[in-house]
Amino acid sequence: MDSDTLLRAQIEDAGIRVGSFSIDILVQGFPGKTVCHGGLGWSTVALVRGQGRVVLVDSGNFGMRRVIAERLSAHGLSPGDVTDVILTHAHYDHSINWPMFSSSRILIGKQELEWAVKQPLGHHTIPEFYVRELAISKQLHNVEIAEEVLPGLTAYAGPGHTPGHLVYVLNGGERDVIFSGDAAKNRAEMLSLTADMTMNAGDSRRTMERIWDLWRKKPGSILVPGHDVPMRLENDEPVYIAKRTAGINAWFGRRLEETTLIELKV
Repeated sequence: MDSDTLLRAQIEDAGIRVGSFSIDILVQGFPGKTVCHGGLGWSTVALVRGQGRVVLVDSGNFGMRRVIAERLSAHGLSPGDVTDVILTHAHYDHSINWPMFSSSRILIGKQELEWAVKQPLGHHTIPEFYVRELAISKQLHNVEIAEEVLPGLTAYAGPGHTPGHLVYVLNGGERDVIFSGDAAKNRAEMLSLTADMTMNAGDSRRTMERIWDLWRKKPGSILVPGHDVPMRLENDEPVYIAKRTAGINAWFGRRLEETTLIELKV
């Protein structure tokens, strides 16, 4: 598969319909870390449309800005059409692009933002100037635990990865969609109930147990993790419902026209 085909496969990935809502994954999260270059930061960015709202769940890292705009355009949208941007937590790879959406309401957990703005300059995962600007922005909506932020979309406490992390559940009637953010980053974390890169391992385990309860509540419900492909349960086993598409184009030759595609999949 060449790089153009790989890109088209991700853009054309089939959407999810739940009740009156459609969910499309604008950017797939990837369940991995770099070996030599710090955090990979390839997080999930989801588009939720329904009941007159155009919602993003998480906003990706800085390097995704052009990709997000292009993929919104592929759905006939622009950043100005987005009504709400929901940030599951304050880490840079999930929160830093909120300024792209100047017409949007920006939602983040009240406790999470209060914690984030108190962190010292130079914190390795908090985009300090972005969260401090958000804290005084007229666009800000502080989310309380158990708040129904939109009709059918409710916030649940999801501490562990960060203190004020929130998990969002979209009630679709017969089945739900659970946006776990980094409370459950990938399939391996959900199966092992063990979190990598968490501030509190005990809280993370309890949060994942709560996510399991929410996931099992309705047959056919879908989990959208912070760094993985959406999944459903089959005989209590998480099964991917989309094809993973990820890769790197590298210049290992003598000319820019000579590229090597490294596909990151199993």
